Amino acid sequence: MITFVALKCKTVMTLIIVIMLVFSYVLIATGHLTGVNKAAIAMFLGTIGWVVYVIWGNDFVQSQHAAEYAEFLAGNPSTSQTVKYFIYDEIFLRYVGRAAAIVMFLLATMSIIEILNNNGCFDFISEWIRTRNPKRLLWTISFATFFLSATLDNLATTMLMLVIMHNIVKNRSQRMLIGSAIVLAACCGGCFTVIGDCTGLLLWGDQTVTATHFTAFLVLPALLAWIVPTILINRELPSRLDIEWTVAPYRGDDTRLNRWQRILMLIVGIGGLWFVPTFLSLTRLSPFLGALCVLSVLWVVNEAFNRKLMNADQMSQRRFPRVLQYGAIQQMLFVMGIMLGMGVVAETGVLADIAQWVDTYIGNIWIVGAISGLISAVVDMFTIAISDISLYSVAETGAYAQNGAYWLIIAFSTAVGGCLLSVGSTSGIALMQMEHIHLGWYVKRIAPKVLAGWLVGLAVLYAEVAIIHRIV
Repeated sequence: MITFVALKCKTVMTLIIVIMLVFSYVLIATGHLTGVNKAAIAMFLGTIGWVVYVIWGNDFVQSQHAAEYAEFLAGNPSTSQTVKYFIYDEIFLRYVGRAAAIVMFLLATMSIIEILNNNGCFDFISEWIRTRNPKRLLWTISFATFFLSATLDNLATTMLMLVIMHNIVKNRSQRMLIGSAIVLAACCGGCFTVIGDCTGLLLWGDQTVTATHFTAFLVLPALLAWIVPTILINRELPSRLDIEWTVAPYRGDDTRLNRWQRILMLIVGIGGLWFVPTFLSLTRLSPFLGALCVLSVLWVVNEAFNRKLMNADQMSQRRFPRVLQYGAIQQMLFVMGIMLGMGVVAETGVLADIAQWVDTYIGNIWIVGAISGLISAVVDMFTIAISDISLYSVAETGAYAQNGAYWLIIAFSTAVGGCLLSVGSTSGIALMQMEHIHLGWYVKRIAPKVLAGWLVGLAVLYAEVAIIHRIV
């Protein structure tokens, strides 16, 4: 009788946690309507979810970690306090460490962008795209976004490029089209490297993919998913853009870092991040440690180049992109919250039941990928990606093995699918806020183009996987 009651209470608690997850997903999907920040929703899910878990922790531990808990007790009697200690030491901290590794990486990359931007290292982009030709402007700025986001964070890259574009293109309708192309380029560029997107970073950190294999398979689908919609957007631009070129911004004194100094800082910052996969393969330490190492070196170079300004107490006068700082903090809190929330759901055991249902009634990883991409457009691409990743663990062979097709499909489909609607990614929401874009306009003008690129890229990825399997 006691066992039956305990099982019933555990089921009720599991149901409460799942309802919290679903409700959070609904709030995240409707955040553009309700005005509730999705970072706040994710943090609420991640904190309250673990509180609910601890309330009935003994039954969850006995059903999911019976052997580990018995070893933890070492013959001592089980009490409510020992259960809480076990949950904290053996379960909770594991998910905190997993989430913290990604947040620390984001912190390092966004700090690198801040240093580079504040020293005018990205002014080369403004010089490069200096034209009134709409085709050249669109392709150069989206090309730069695509390859920068492969190294830096998607949101930070998007905000940087949107600010550049906003300052030179004066016509709002033209900014809406070019801004949409920037968001798409950032999401596509970020999805083909393990350090360009939170999803790739999560897969890489969990050792479900290797950096070289991940990039080799996704670079061509990502390129096509970016190029096809950009070609279609290019057709809607006028023959001449309404552009106003301004002088370089004042940065705190009457001198600027010279070109070789800015180039050197770019090499240290961007080139250093490209070395992070090699750092991981050599040391097997977390990628965020390599990113922090790059940040520390860039920081020293920054202080050396700007020592005169620092001595004159003029560094505080430099131009700081506050919108990037606030957006970065929200992104990090969102990632931390949603990962902790998915962690507590995983510990209830319900994800194993969902995975079994998916295998039974869907049974095709490509259909799962397509559905995930569509849902990502409504909810959030990282939220859906981590949900899909949490369903399965790495197998020895098959689609769920290391570098298996499932992980590649999820990474690609959620990244590009999240661009189908402007609310599917943090970058898209940033565009909506900056240019006051309505969802209806995006659905009518941009969504069909993104859908075409996504389907082409997915077809190419399918062909790549089929060819490799045939060869093997």
